[in-house]
Amino acid sequence: MRRIGIWIAVGGLLLVTAACGGGSGGSGTGGTPKAQSLSVGFVAEPANLDFTATEGAAIPQALLVNVYEGLVKLDQDGAIKPLLAEKWTVSDDRKTYTFTLRKGVTFNGGAPFTADDVVFSLDRVRTDWKLKIKAQFDVIDKVAKTDDTTAVVTLKQPSNGFLYALATRLGAMFSRTGVADLANKPVGTGPYTLGAWKRGESIRLDANPSYWGTKPVLSAITLKYFKDATAMNNALLTGGIDVISSVQAPESLQQFADPNRFQTVEGTTNGEVVLSMNNARPPFDDVKARQAVRYAIDHKALLDTAWAGRGQLIGSMVPPTDPWYEDRTGDYPYDPAKAKELLGGKTLTVKMRIPNLPYAVASAQVVKSQLAQVGITADIEPLEFPARWLDVVFKQGDYDLSIINHVEPRDMGIFADKSYYFHYDNPEFGKLLASADSGTDQQQTDDLKKAAKLLSDDAAADWLFLFPNLIVAKKGVTGLPKNAIAESFDFTALAKQ
Repeated sequence: MRRIGIWIAVGGLLLVTAACGGGSGGSGTGGTPKAQSLSVGFVAEPANLDFTATEGAAIPQALLVNVYEGLVKLDQDGAIKPLLAEKWTVSDDRKTYTFTLRKGVTFNGGAPFTADDVVFSLDRVRTDWKLKIKAQFDVIDKVAKTDDTTAVVTLKQPSNGFLYALATRLGAMFSRTGVADLANKPVGTGPYTLGAWKRGESIRLDANPSYWGTKPVLSAITLKYFKDATAMNNALLTGGIDVISSVQAPESLQQFADPNRFQTVEGTTNGEVVLSMNNARPPFDDVKARQAVRYAIDHKALLDTAWAGRGQLIGSMVPPTDPWYEDRTGDYPYDPAKAKELLGGKTLTVKMRIPNLPYAVASAQVVKSQLAQVGITADIEPLEFPARWLDVVFKQGDYDLSIINHVEPRDMGIFADKSYYFHYDNPEFGKLLASADSGTDQQQTDDLKKAAKLLSDDAAADWLFLFPNLIVAKKGVTGLPKNAIAESFDFTALAKQ
């Protein structure tokens, strides 16, 4: 779930491929969009289209950058680039951000985009949004309009995470007259508009004829949703879709080995597949029990078995694309004897409630087998995702172990909220995050390295592997993202020959 300055919410609790294209809003060939369409296969359809009130990564995956735009955006390397803001300046005290807005931008309903919409959108995060991630904007003191093309954001104190958070869904710009039915009718400034939504099946995005930037090459993108990996693979093999956005069965890649028909793109994400432990109740309110779990897991064997060796072992909540990454895989080497010692000869029986998503189901079987070898019996219960998992595990906290892919950028801060479903509670961790956010760049890096080490020492969770970006597409599809380190799947670069 979130790759965001310091905080995150369950918005990132979903298997998602996400990437941002570069440039000023689009990366097509320019001119009028060609009469081409393309279908992309996904998992976990959005429950609705309002990411201001609904948890889950599927909504920003589909709509952010494509329908909704922000003042800034992330490129594939994680750099922050201008979008609706042509440029910005930061005061010497690092508390005042002045954004110069693009002229001639309109929402897809026809209303002009001005600084009034910036004030409305950023204020609305703090007053109307329902998600926990809105706390990232608690650092904002006020948002003001200087004139129609100038907006000024004043912070309470310097924040290294603010501009990065502004590139996430939190920074999406909304029309003052377009928020009446966000669950069904998104109104944005982006290169696409909502064309049709067949619930349980697909979402079609149509090229926005009044888009301010470079027009997308494709006239329509259809997002087709599959709950079964085999069905999605078959759809590509038989021509039902053009792209698998994220391969759900890596062992099936051999089916697409014919280079005359298919292409495979493999890169990285910032999605940490986390073996979650409920720190608030026995047995995992005991650090020794949590540490025993970490020693009991043979992570390489798990990755090889559950995900065909695709992905990367990282050992922490920090992916290698972040400046404060350190390889922490050596903190808890595979050591069943050490795990048994920490358990003190006790045997445990625990509930492992997981989402019914392929990576979680496959990983859970390996975890169950390895834990059994040290005296921990894990009873696996797959829950329908997102609704049942979010209710039982995320909201109620009724679980001992779970497995979920946290996909949002820079999401280590979720552990600072003891009400979050991990229920991890260490005030020192929160202090490190606060110091990192307000300090210099070097202080940020140093403090976040310390924070990641503290999480590891406390065994707040176990990090199984970093999820890979695996895309398979028909030959001739271009503009596919190699890396997925943002919340959206940016369709503006896609084309087909």
